[in-house]
Amino acid sequence: MTPLLSVSNIQKTYGHRIGCTGVNFDLYPGEVMGIVGESGSGKSTLLNCLAGHLEPDQGEVLFDTRAEGLRDTMTMSEPERRMLARTDWAFVHQNARDGLRMGVSAGGNVGERLMAVGARHYGNIREQAIDWLGRVEITEDRVDDRPSDFSGGMQQRLQIARNLVTGPRLVFMDEPTGGLDVSVQARLLDLLRGLVREMGLSAIIVTHDLAVVRLLADRLMVMKSGHLVESGLTDQVLDDPQHTYTQLLVSSVLQV
Repeated sequence: MTPLLSVSNIQKTYGHRIGCTGVNFDLYPGEVMGIVGESGSGKSTLLNCLAGHLEPDQGEVLFDTRAEGLRDTMTMSEPERRMLARTDWAFVHQNARDGLRMGVSAGGNVGERLMAVGARHYGNIREQAIDWLGRVEITEDRVDDRPSDFSGGMQQRLQIARNLVTGPRLVFMDEPTGGLDVSVQARLLDLLRGLVREMGLSAIIVTHDLAVVRLLADRLMVMKSGHLVESGLTDQVLDDPQHTYTQLLVSSVLQV
């Protein structure tokens, strides 16, 4: 099977400080990859390099495009990358406000992404927006409300609807449950798990929360000081960690 995403030797430095270095992995259609590590481990730097938000110093990020097969996203033109970000890719920010237009209605936030890929019929756009709001448990009577009137959990669910309405094949998630209280996190995780399975999504999820990756991720990568120190099936890595750092991560959770 052809990987959906093939990552080779990604490196990003900030002066003398290593953001990430020597990262290699393949992600297959329908697979969810978790990336964990403490703050400063390089996981968010890696995610932003993969998603095109940061330019790595070296390496390849090959994506299996619908029209041309594997393409190096680093050498795509800016219009090609923008179109990829609107169609086959999606990015869920930790802070939902970073992924929403706060001055636009909930329905308008979802509809904007449809318009970005060519939708023009207002009735159809509004109908799809209402459908997607329902899928993320936001009732139709909130379609004209602005995100600023929503709770943090509702804003995050709205951001997810905005991202998934165009049927992307790969979703990048940066601490999608960060900053939410425990009960809201649980509800959001259940929602994400259902959508990932229903849509057959591939996803890369960065988090410091091992419970999140155990619930959502098929495979797991552990990062420390910019380096990938361990990887494997999620349950295997968490239940039988081999690297000393991974053992510390797992034991620190068990002691809480």
